[in-house]
Amino acid sequence: MIRIHFTAADFARIRFAPRPAPLQELNAALMRMVRPDEALLFGRWRQGLLRTLPAAVDPLGDLVPGGRPPMFIDVFDDSLIQGLDTVRATRPEMVRAEIERVYTGHPAPVPHWIRDLHRGDADAWQVVRRAQHAAFETLLGPVWSLVQDLHHTEFTRHALTMAEHGLGAALAELVPGSRLRDGVWEFAAPPDEDIELGGRGLLLLPTFHWSAHPLVSNLPERPVAVTCPAGPGLPLALAGPGGTEDALAAVIGRTRLDILHLLAAGHTTGDLARRLRVANATVSAHTAALRGAGLITTTRAGRSVRHERSALGALLVGRHGG
Repeated sequence: MIRIHFTAADFARIRFAPRPAPLQELNAALMRMVRPDEALLFGRWRQGLLRTLPAAVDPLGDLVPGGRPPMFIDVFDDSLIQGLDTVRATRPEMVRAEIERVYTGHPAPVPHWIRDLHRGDADAWQVVRRAQHAAFETLLGPVWSLVQDLHHTEFTRHALTMAEHGLGAALAELVPGSRLRDGVWEFAAPPDEDIELGGRGLLLLPTFHWSAHPLVSNLPERPVAVTCPAGPGLPLALAGPGGTEDALAAVIGRTRLDILHLLAAGHTTGDLARRLRVANATVSAHTAALRGAGLITTTRAGRSVRHERSALGALLVGRHGG
């Protein structure tokens, strides 16, 4: 459980990031790639990316041994170049402390270039920059405009919640199950920790490549940043030989993609079954999956249910020819 303690000054310094952060979204995507317990939905996405990652990305594995990233790569600039510059500007004492932390107890020997980075070697820093830049261009570059669109939708949604219902409702919507009480925001995430903002403020950032617990960055002299999964963390489709339509169908399934296209206007389960020439039970199974992924909404009208695309579903299909 994370408990974030606000002062009066911190309530005036809560900020929802107006634009996505390239390097933080990259961190989320890389974490998603290495999780061993992912559903089949992510299998093709991971396999395709692993085949296309250039060798320049390999040093990131050395930088994150055992899946424990150093805190100095937690960067929230909304420009890739600015983010890379911020990483490079990390204080040497933090770089040394974080490298020592992530390698403590790690069985493998420390690579020579990591030892050079520990000393502040300029060539080692170029290795980091090339690796992060190459990883971003491969994993996120092709879908970055979609990430920007999705982020704008999230920004608008939470801004409206804040304006209409207040801070507590906005935080509860951002992290379901969380609560703000007596100046403390609590939510489930490892480790069990109390974080004192102490006037630093709070940055809230959605991510579209992560679906587990919120990710918290608590760096000295910086606002505490909470990166929150937006929807299911659906892997955003890359264009393949068959075009973006086929790529998206490979991720979510052809029938589910057809349903999303049909739901440009609302339809009942029976309507969809007749149009797709499948059984009602088949449509119900697919719509349940789409609803669970946040791509459609369902409302009951008498004995029927009516399905409509959500804002996330409309953006996803709209960017891929819908």
